[in-house]
Amino acid sequence: MSESEQTSTPAESHKPKRRRRKPRRRQSNWDLRQFKVPAVAGKWRFHDFDLPLPLMRAIHTLGFEYCTPIQAEALTQTLLGGDVVGKAQTGTGKTAAFLISMLAYFLEEETPDGQKSGAPRALILAPTRELALQIEKDAKALARYTSLKVTSVVGGMDYQKQRDGLNGPVDILVATPGRLLDFHQKRDIDLSQVEVLVLDEADRMLSMGFIPDVKRIIRYTPKPQERQTFLFSATFTEDILNLASQWTHEPAHVEIAVSVENAADIDQRVYMVGDADKQRLLVKLLQQEDFERVMVFGNRRDLVRNLLDLLKKADINVAMLSGDVAQNQRIRTLEQFREGEVQVLVATDVAGRGIHIDDVSHVINYTLPEDPEDYVHRIGRTGRAGAKGVSISFVGEEDAFSLPEIERFIGDKLPCEHPPEGLL
Repeated sequence: MSESEQTSTPAESHKPKRRRRKPRRRQSNWDLRQFKVPAVAGKWRFHDFDLPLPLMRAIHTLGFEYCTPIQAEALTQTLLGGDVVGKAQTGTGKTAAFLISMLAYFLEEETPDGQKSGAPRALILAPTRELALQIEKDAKALARYTSLKVTSVVGGMDYQKQRDGLNGPVDILVATPGRLLDFHQKRDIDLSQVEVLVLDEADRMLSMGFIPDVKRIIRYTPKPQERQTFLFSATFTEDILNLASQWTHEPAHVEIAVSVENAADIDQRVYMVGDADKQRLLVKLLQQEDFERVMVFGNRRDLVRNLLDLLKKADINVAMLSGDVAQNQRIRTLEQFREGEVQVLVATDVAGRGIHIDDVSHVINYTLPEDPEDYVHRIGRTGRAGAKGVSISFVGEEDAFSLPEIERFIGDKLPCEHPPEGLL
């Protein structure tokens, strides 16, 4: 969206297709006078969208003021009731874009008569447990001043406990495909009342082999013309676009390019280092006092485990996140990292996408990823929400072939230098 487009077409001029009815809102003394955000040329404020007051209060509590590009472009479409196919990477604010839209809709519409227990009005599908649980957490934060019910069903966690969470009317259900099908087959979930469907990180669902499950799930929901559908993907391959055409109805296409231009607040550094010197460099770097909350990425589980052992021996407060860690432990580790109880998190790319952790000061690529796009997702863990961040990539003999591909992908040369004196 260009600056001229943003300033010449204020959101107030859009008239929603849906007829407003009796709102589902909690009474409070809060009003918009407590949430002042000055108008800035080229930027959309959440004020510009005439959102329900309880939702604006939650946005204020979360510290949001101006929309990110994906939020501005998506909301101008979704608040009208239209479908959206969006190209956006993790960290661009796409989760808030679709959550704000569906919450605004539900707050302006009466709950349908006879809504059944376990029959969600909105279904959000995500490829991983971590992403699904993060979306649930974000949804609850945005719905905190409403009576809307948000819950999740994901694999690797207690079935009965999740089943109990489905008792009574459910407004928003966040799910991973396999576990959702388990619940549907046991008749614990009814998808026939879904009014809003979100498919998040569709490219990952495709690469992880979930599309057959997703197709089955979508068949249980109303037809595309009878629901609102949002599909988000970091890439627009031919396969993704074909699926989007089947699952959506006359969608608007919104593209926020996968590019480090969206990470302008990240100081990217590349240290040229021999493979045999990487461990010593990592330990000395992390022993510096200005490394507050750090994610260290490696390409393989065995490498990440070795790094965990190395850093523990160096008395560094560290934990590990990878696919071979039990689900409950992964969730606990993420919470400890968020709360500052763990300073350094060593991780495989399972943590590179879809995990929102505020205040990550540094990302270290111990090895460069094989897929250039994963470089963007990794460094996107830092420099979020206007904060400054640093990414440091170790490039040794084995990484040399990956660097040119990453530079071609991001359309920029990365500054290569030797590590600062005293670190080796």
